[in-house]
Amino acid sequence: MSTRLITEQQIEKRKYWIEEISRLSGNFGVDAERVEQEVSQEIKTAGIESLLGHLRLCGAIPERYGHDTSEEKLYSKYTDVLIHEAYTAVGFTSLVLKERADVADVECVCPGYSFVADAKAFRLSRTAKNQKDFKVQAMDNWKHGKPYAMVVCPVYQLPSRTSQIYQQAATRSVCIATYTHLSVLVRYAVRFNQAMALDLVHELFRTVEAMNPSKDASSYWQAVNRTFIGFDSAINDMWREEKIASDESINISKEEALTFLASERERIMKLSREEAITEVLKWRKLENRIQAVRAVADNGILGMGQ
Repeated sequence: MSTRLITEQQIEKRKYWIEEISRLSGNFGVDAERVEQEVSQEIKTAGIESLLGHLRLCGAIPERYGHDTSEEKLYSKYTDVLIHEAYTAVGFTSLVLKERADVADVECVCPGYSFVADAKAFRLSRTAKNQKDFKVQAMDNWKHGKPYAMVVCPVYQLPSRTSQIYQQAATRSVCIATYTHLSVLVRYAVRFNQAMALDLVHELFRTVEAMNPSKDASSYWQAVNRTFIGFDSAINDMWREEKIASDESINISKEEALTFLASERERIMKLSREEAITEVLKWRKLENRIQAVRAVADNGILGMGQ
């Protein structure tokens, strides 16, 4: 059996955090603070492999979390903490902002430039994503004097053909990146040189800023990916490995989601008639969700520009 890049330990750690986020105190501020402290301590103790495990798997909101629930909101905060930790590892002075509305979630500063950032995650079963889900225009409004903004998304949930988000990104100097790009950045900074990694991020922002605004996904990702790959030949091996990890994460996340949805279907089949009617009204889209999860696949974005 070939060795996977995403380890069993990283998968088990994800399961732990899915459970941990479910253990809510009922006070979002307290819970968010606890998550931030625990994640930071874990990464400090376990090292960079722990952070990479989180980044590789965090793009999928667990199917067990209800829509717009406290769990979902806390999971969103968890992804913000992860990108904050990633930016810190790259060499930025980074801060998770506490405000709840009309601001970005993370702020980053280094001697040469600064930016705000936001982490996005989606359920694999969610089929109808629109441009507002990616917050590109909102991020432009939330710069508050900073020249740049970055939205970090799971690669397999991004449009791979055409979308207004790419046009908005080039027009508004908002870089759309993926957790895979962030993983490569972290590895490059830790293994080689933080100063060079900071330069690479700056070059990435300048690449997006210089683009001719277009809805074409291929044009956008070719420019972004070429900036990464062309920056330093040392990145090539890390890029190739993180592409493999991205494929692995899709399969792991699909298995996680399908296991939960299958268990829900079995549970519903065992209910009494009255209980079943109530559940059917609540979960009438269960089969649609299962089909949506099965349809998730590599969209080729990471191969553009190679």
